[in-house]
Amino acid sequence: MKILVVSDTHGHEANLRKVLEKIGKIDHLIHCGDVEEHEAAIEEMAGCPCTFVRGNNDYGTNLNREEIVTFGNYRIFVTHGHTMGVHWDYDGVRQAARKKNCNVAMFGHTHRPVVEIAPSENGVTLINPGSLTFPRQDGRKPSFVTMEIDRFGKAHYTLCYLNRGDRFSFW
Repeated sequence: MKILVVSDTHGHEANLRKVLEKIGKIDHLIHCGDVEEHEAAIEEMAGCPCTFVRGNNDYGTNLNREEIVTFGNYRIFVTHGHTMGVHWDYDGVRQAARKKNCNVAMFGHTHRPVVEIAPSENGVTLINPGSLTFPRQDGRKPSFVTMEIDRFGKAHYTLCYLNRGDRFSFW
């Protein structure tokens, strides 16, 4: 199973379109907020079930601030993170995921990618795909994460960057 995780597209889907063309078929898309009312366009483009949450720039939408999705043994807490202080640290989003019995937390808002695998089965893996539109990390490359669940039910996360010329680099 292949899950594409994106965030902070802010109504600009050109890079998302490039990513979808390059990585091929996905089974699910998770968008961690700041969609800016482009959910229908993204869902049509993805051609698969999608999960969206409301970000701080998603005015006038009926999206929830939080969603929980489950894939195999992975219960995933999805939020934008702006109400949980993710600019300073990840304790708020980690605690919220634990309270909801989730072992993965996916969030956005900072426009900086994070892949922090939990050190134990009792921990919470933290995933922030960064931004495909307005990246803010060093090098400012648009980024996204793929979560692939292998035939044994184990998740593998890959942080990917969209480079000039639409090539990818992988972390």
